[in-house]
Amino acid sequence: MATKKNYKTIVLPEKYTPKKTEPYMCPEQLAYFYQILTAQKQELVHTSDSVLNSVRLADKSASDGVGDDSDNATFEQEITMNLRMSQRDNNLLKKIDAALARIEDGTYGYSVVSGEEIGLRRMLARPLATMTVEEQEEYEQRK
Repeated sequence: MATKKNYKTIVLPEKYTPKKTEPYMCPEQLAYFYQILTAQKQELVHTSDSVLNSVRLADKSASDGVGDDSDNATFEQEITMNLRMSQRDNNLLKKIDAALARIEDGTYGYSVVSGEEIGLRRMLARPLATMTVEEQEEYEQRK
């Protein structure tokens, strides 16, 4: 019985890029997308930690009564901007986690609407895609 390659342990060549000549979402392609998504997730988690630390510092400065009204307004603006960035990052993290779950369950690269292949070009351009181009356009027109 042949053993199925585990995409999590595949070591890809440095300049590897998925090709149309390979079977769609073969272990190497899954490894490629897994590595990209995992790296994006790690970067976001690191950035989120930095953003939250900035919010804490700005909030502490504002609550300590450091500065005048203008400084406090700037602190408030910083806090609001950082919280928006944090919310955006959290939404992106959820999408990345969902994509990683789809890799795990074998549905990554296939439309959540129709089950059709999304296509390698689209997945390379947008690794978080969940629909074909046509389905996405139709969805956006209905919105």
